[in-house]
Amino acid sequence: MKLATLNTGSRDGRLVVVSRDLTRYCEADNIAPTLQAALDDWARTAPLLEALYRDVEHKAVPCQRFHEREAHSPLPRAYQWADGSAYINHVELVRRARGAEVPASFYTDPLMYQGGSDCFLPPRGDIPLRDTAWGCDMEGEVAVITDDVPMGVTEEEAAEHIKLVMLVNDVSLRGLIPDELAKGFGFFQSKPASAFSPVAVTPDELGDAWRGCVVHLPLMVDYNGEPFGRANAGEDATFSLARLIAHAAKTRDLCAGSIIGSGTVSNRDADGGPGRPVSEGGRGYSCIAEIRTIETIRDGQPSTRFMAPGDVVRVEMRDARGQSIFGAIEQRVVAA
Repeated sequence: MKLATLNTGSRDGRLVVVSRDLTRYCEADNIAPTLQAALDDWARTAPLLEALYRDVEHKAVPCQRFHEREAHSPLPRAYQWADGSAYINHVELVRRARGAEVPASFYTDPLMYQGGSDCFLPPRGDIPLRDTAWGCDMEGEVAVITDDVPMGVTEEEAAEHIKLVMLVNDVSLRGLIPDELAKGFGFFQSKPASAFSPVAVTPDELGDAWRGCVVHLPLMVDYNGEPFGRANAGEDATFSLARLIAHAAKTRDLCAGSIIGSGTVSNRDADGGPGRPVSEGGRGYSCIAEIRTIETIRDGQPSTRFMAPGDVVRVEMRDARGQSIFGAIEQRVVAA
């Protein structure tokens, strides 16, 4: 099934069930007023929401037109947002730009940071930027929402706790990252509010593309109307999303409604080297930092600037028939 949260002006919005083709919705407040409320009681609400989804598909219930611009992030705020790094190619490139080596442990023990989850941006909401020197960057990723996850779960057990899948633009301020990391205490100011796709879907909606708790489809990132990234989320993933959940739950329980991100989707080139731009026949990039690193390696300095007011990023994923699965994140950078 496909679920969304309408942006009603309230903090948590209103839960709706959306048709598979993303054209219609039916309100679900008789089952649960919000997505968080549904996740808190998932064993009861999931079958009822599934039944309503079937009715929406069969046009057996009154529906209204679904407009992605009216949706908030599926969870407008969450008890937890933890972002991992499943795609080590991205880590290798970004660390190379900082002159840092990749420790061997990164290939066996996932990286993860805890992001701010008290408020997320709507998928069509502006990205506020106070200073272009902060190096505003997009990061196209896949994310999952869990139910209650007990401490110490295995990767196999964690897979059963994945209830919904969605996309994320994990906004990063690259210019602030080095000084923060130098303090030895991790990200904070360099990770402002992120935005998630208009719709979150149950894993079964992905069909054969959901294998091994990884989405085997290209992530489409457009920048100022041009193709920027077409990296396949099913390739070059060192860790599955279930592995990232197990990592997050090693020493703590995870509350229902916890969001776990994949990290920036990133592919190596066919020859095993850094990826090439889409314009050169490659799969491109899901963030600007990667192409800047490659430009630095090739030319001695980067030539692609970070985002500035007026720039627009779009993140989307389509199925084998070309149908949008989650709807699109489309955001404009604005001066704050």
